[in-house]
Amino acid sequence: MNTDSLRRAIGAISVQGFGNDFRDCNGIGNSDVRLFSKALRINSRLLRNGIFSSTRFTIKASPIHSANVDPIVASSHGTADDPGKISNESTLILIRHGESLWNEMNLFSGCVDVPLTKKGIEEAIEAGKRISYIPVDIIFTSALVRAQMTAMLALTQHRCIKVPIIIHDESEGSKMWSQIHSEETKKQCIPVVKAWQLNERMYGELQGLNKQETAEKYGKQQVHEWRRSYGTCPPNGESLQMCSQRAVAYFRKHIEPQLFAGKHVMVAAHANSLRAIIMYLDKLTTQEVINLELSNGVPMLYIYKEGKFIRRGSPLGSTEAGVYAYTWDLALYRHKLDEMSN
Repeated sequence: MNTDSLRRAIGAISVQGFGNDFRDCNGIGNSDVRLFSKALRINSRLLRNGIFSSTRFTIKASPIHSANVDPIVASSHGTADDPGKISNESTLILIRHGESLWNEMNLFSGCVDVPLTKKGIEEAIEAGKRISYIPVDIIFTSALVRAQMTAMLALTQHRCIKVPIIIHDESEGSKMWSQIHSEETKKQCIPVVKAWQLNERMYGELQGLNKQETAEKYGKQQVHEWRRSYGTCPPNGESLQMCSQRAVAYFRKHIEPQLFAGKHVMVAAHANSLRAIIMYLDKLTTQEVINLELSNGVPMLYIYKEGKFIRRGSPLGSTEAGVYAYTWDLALYRHKLDEMSN
C-alpha cells in the first residue's frame, strides 16, 4: 500500500458501521480486509503511543468536536454469510431540526407544526454533509414537519444514496396503499418512522407568543422558569419532565432495540425531546439537562456498544480524520462508499 493510500485508510477509520441493511453497499471481500489489516495495526499502535489525543466532552459544548478514542476492535456485524448475526456495535445520530419560521420570529413553537426557513434548510443540508459517511438503516422523527424536513434534506447528502421513505401505518388502508412491491427497490430505501412522542414540549398557552414580549409581560424570571426548569409547566403545557417521560419511554421501547440488533439509527427531533433522550443516554442530573444547549441542525453522534452509549460529539465532516478514528467497522464502511463513488 502506498503512503497516500495508507494515510487515507487510517483516516477512514470513520464514524460509520455496518447494519444488516447495508450489505448491498458493503460487499466486503478478502482484499478489503487485507487492505485495512495493516492500517488497523498501525492505528492501534498510534493509539497506544498516545498520538491521538483524548479530550473529554463538556455538557455545555455544542457542537462538540473531539472525544475519547477507544482502542479499535473488530465487531461482529451481520455479513453475507451470516446476515442474522447481531452486531455488538451500532451508531446513533441525534439531530435537532434546522431553524423554523417561528424560531426566526422568536415565537414559542411547541407542538405547532411550523416548517423550516431558508436558513433551516441550509442547516439541514449541512448536517447531512457532516453525516454523509455515517450509516443509517432507519430514521425516527417527530410528527412535526420541521423535524421531517430536516431528516429528508440531510439524507440527500448521504454517500450511500438511499431514499428515505416515510412509513404510513395509520390504518390498514394506508399500509396497503403505500406498499412497495419490489424487493430490489426496498433495499435502496431507508424507512422513516414518525412518532408524536418525539415532538417538542407542548408549551400550552405560550404557543404562538413572542418570547421577548412574554418576558416583558410576566417577567424574565418567570418565563425562564417556564422554559428551562425541569419540573415546572408553562400555563396548560408540559414540563421538561413530562416531555422526558414520553420521549425516553419511546426511545427505550422502539429505538434502543434497533440499536441492540445492530441497526444504525438517526433521530431528527427537537430541543427538549432530544434533551430528554441525552439525559437518559449520558445519565445527566436534572440540573445538567436544563443547562444543555442544542444548536439547530448540528448532529450528535453516539456509538452503541455492549449495551452502553459512548458519546462522540458532532462530526465536522468527511475530511476530519480525528472523528473517523473510532472503529474497524466504520473504516470499512467508509472505504466501501469511497470505492462505490470512484
